[in-house]
Amino acid sequence: MRALIVEDDPRIASDLDRALTAAGFLVELATDGETAWFRGGTENYDLIVLDLNLPRLDGLTILKRWRSEGCESPVLILTARGAWAERVEGIDAGADDYLPKPFRMEELIARARALVRRAGGRGNATQQIGRLTVDLNRMTAAIDGIPVAVTPLEFRLVSYLALNRDRTVAPSELLEHLYGDDDSREANAVEAVITRLRRKLGPGVIGTRRGFGYHLETGQTDGVA
Repeated sequence: MRALIVEDDPRIASDLDRALTAAGFLVELATDGETAWFRGGTENYDLIVLDLNLPRLDGLTILKRWRSEGCESPVLILTARGAWAERVEGIDAGADDYLPKPFRMEELIARARALVRRAGGRGNATQQIGRLTVDLNRMTAAIDGIPVAVTPLEFRLVSYLALNRDRTVAPSELLEHLYGDDDSREANAVEAVITRLRRKLGPGVIGTRRGFGYHLETGQTDGVA
């Protein structure tokens, strides 16, 4: 899961970065409004955490531009406690949720996960796909109920496939959600992670649609090699 943090306070940004990274997100940071508007409008994020008081361009203006330009990423806005008018305006502008400052990081993580699940049409934190169980909150995977040890990178990949279980996901899309804007990564980096996961999860879990990408198998049969 790929997240953009838009926050100009270095301490808050650092705390958000650590918490979301620990929760399994690939985190990127924008510290001013113009940079945030550009990145949110040109990149594909599973979640955007948006502070409203930003230099160069305020958060509400950014949000309105994103929505008018077709950006559909879930947006969680951060507001000053008691600023109810800002919260109302933010929701009306297209925000999916809000959290007043100061806040507990545990609540932000819970809201962030819920937004990502809802955006994928998945209300439950535990996803069952064939023999595979993915727990988005505990960041665990299991086959036939038996836990499988996965790395954070492997979990990001399998959880993204679980949230997009109804379609085939292209390698380029997986690359973006695994490594963000790291241009040094190539498509074979995704293949390497898929290969490791297949060894751990066994046959019949991750399938391939040649020329299109990868998907999770919903039955007991092996995926196409």
